[in-house]
This record gives sequence, C-alpha cells and structure tokens, in this order.
Amino acid sequence: MGALDDYSVLDLSILVQGPQAAATLHDMGASVIKIELPGMGDLARVIPVSPDDPRNPYYEACNRGKRSVTLDLRTPGGKRALERFVETTDVLIHNFVPGTMEAWGLSYEHLSAINPRLVYATGSTFGPVGPKSIREGADSSGQAEGGLMWATRIDGGPPVMNGAVISDHVGCQNMVTGILAALLHRTETGLGQRVDVSLVGGMIYAQASEMTYTLLTGRNPERIDSGHAFVPTLLHTVEAADGWIHLLSGTGPGWPEFAKLLDRPDLADDERFLALILSSEARAELVAIIDDVFPSRTLDEWEAVLTGAGVRYGLVRDYETIAADETMYDNGYLQRVEHTDGERAVIGTPIRMSATPLQPGAVAPELGQHTEEVLLEHGYTWDDITALREEGVFG
Repeated sequence: MGALDDYSVLDLSILVQGPQAAATLHDMGASVIKIELPGMGDLARVIPVSPDDPRNPYYEACNRGKRSVTLDLRTPGGKRALERFVETTDVLIHNFVPGTMEAWGLSYEHLSAINPRLVYATGSTFGPVGPKSIREGADSSGQAEGGLMWATRIDGGPPVMNGAVISDHVGCQNMVTGILAALLHRTETGLGQRVDVSLVGGMIYAQASEMTYTLLTGRNPERIDSGHAFVPTLLHTVEAADGWIHLLSGTGPGWPEFAKLLDRPDLADDERFLALILSSEARAELVAIIDDVFPSRTLDEWEAVLTGAGVRYGLVRDYETIAADETMYDNGYLQRVEHTDGERAVIGTPIRMSATPLQPGAVAPELGQHTEEVLLEHGYTWDDITALREEGVFG
C-alpha cells in the first residue's frame, strides 16, 4: 500500500524537473500516465549512454513504472483525448515554456473547468511571469541565473557548473511539495489549484541562507578555498594517499585530540584552534598542516582514526564506489528490482515511510506502449482509436 494509491497523475513533462516529480508520486503509490509526442517522445529518450549504447539514463531514471501514451496535443483529437483523461485525474504536470499549453487550448482555466478538483502543476526555467518567462532554458540555465554557478567557484575563479542536474532536482522537489500541499487543501475544500515552480526560484530558495547574507549586508559573500563563504570553521577537502576527504570539524573542544592525529601535539592548547570560529590566518595555517599530513595515510586509515576521535568528515566518493556500497541498498537509496532483462539496480526514493513505504518502478515504458490500453480505459472504442490514428493523433 502506498500513500497515494488512489491518486492518478498525467505527466506531460520532459527531461527531469517534471518527470522526476511524477516519478516520486508514482513511488508513493500514484498511477502515472505519461503523455508523449508521437514519433519522438520525451527529449530524454534521445540522450544515450554513449554513441554505442542507446540506453537513456535520464529517461530510465525519471520514468520507471509509468504508462506511456502518445498524443499530439496540437491536434483536435489529441486535445479531446487529454480533456477526457482530465475528467478523472487528480494531478496534471507539465514543464513546457509558459504559454505553450495556453496556445494549445489546454490552460489551467480550461482544464479546471472540466475538473475543478484538478491540481495543475507547472515547472518553468525562469518563472511564470516577467519578460524572461517565455525563454527556453534547462537545468544549467537555472544554475546560472539562480546564482549557484557563481557560488560554486573556488578562490575567485570562474563559475562552475554542478556535475548533476541539481536545479532540475530541486525544482522537482518543490513541485512535489506544492502538489502534496494542494492535494491536502483539496481534501478540505474539494477544489484543486495551480502550482507553479521554477528552476531559478528553486536555486534561490536552496541558497536562502547564503543569499540572505547579501540581503542583510548589501554585498556578495567571498568564497574561501573550498569552505563556506561566511561560516569560518574548518571546512576543507584534502587529498589522502588514495582519495579525498572532506573535513567539517576538528577545531573547538575536540581540537586537542585532532592535533595529536595531525602529529602536532604542540598545538593542542593553542587558543586559536580551540575556538570553532577561526580567523583567516589560523584557518590558512591549519589547512597547510592538514594538506601536509593527510597524504601519509589511506582513506581507510584516516576513516578509522577520525571516527575514533569524533571528527566529522565525509569521504569524497565517485558513483562506482557508491553503487558498490551495500549500506546504500540497506537504506533503500539504491534498490535491486526485477527488470525484464533480469535483476537491475535502480535509484530508490530517499524517503522512508513506516506505514506506506515507497516503491520505485522497475521498467520505463516504450514510447506509446500503453496508448490503446489507456484510451480503452477512458471509454474509447476500437473504431474511435482507428479514427484517431488516421487523424495523426498518435503513431
């Protein structure tokens, strides 16, 4: 049993922001129908592992467990079919450029008139209003204009793009939050509503603490090394003999013990390091000591002594290392599921619920795999389906 077992979702979205939101709702128990353009489908389908491997990581990650229906919403028959689906659905998701659905005659106002209980969730890059709203964008646009690329630079260097589609993912989480709140509100009022989120808005909210520094002071925070802009504690990523470790404590009350690990017992009583907040000079001196000492031991050796000393840290791990870590499966962050080609590891949803556990789907659908099935469920006859095919509504 899932928390959303009795709910249905229409997913019209592409790539990550919307599809991952719909996938999260699926893992919570909702039934998700994915509407795709005939002949092409979600753009994620054309991003392969490599030129020699046609599998699609983005599509597989964000669409497992859904049913795929191909409909050209620009045709009269496609529009009518979506309107019929909307009659009985709970949530509709899209992340088209603002104005697209309106141009097709499928605005929130139009669809909510058909089903007043509909929760209509839209995701954009720059937000639903203003001159930038009609610009096309993507994850990296959100990172750039939402400030993250600037904040990720090191020592005044050039802006750095995050290695994951993080603005898409944050946008997904904000969308899910808005949808769940709208569904809760609907239980009280009987009415749905429109939910708007964006990549830029999500990035700004994700950096609320850092950006509030600027709102309070009127100036940008200055990034120091790989640490935090205005949290002058020991935040430092250092290279060990066989990898990297990120340190986020060691000074303060635990400093005497950490000083011994650094082979500097002479500094154990140094007042500069007994404080959690370090001066820039003290931090620079400590970083130099750490950079000199840490290459002498392996990650395993440092992990043992740091854990024993109560120093907070994180091993800098690559994806292969994470995928081989059984504790990731124990926690459900990765899960093994039965796929059509055998057992496969998939990304789990990082939410644990005791009464209604989340369950990721195993298989992402082929393009249009469930078109006829879903049309028949919504009252279409085989003659109707033939007419739609002849009209070019689906492939």
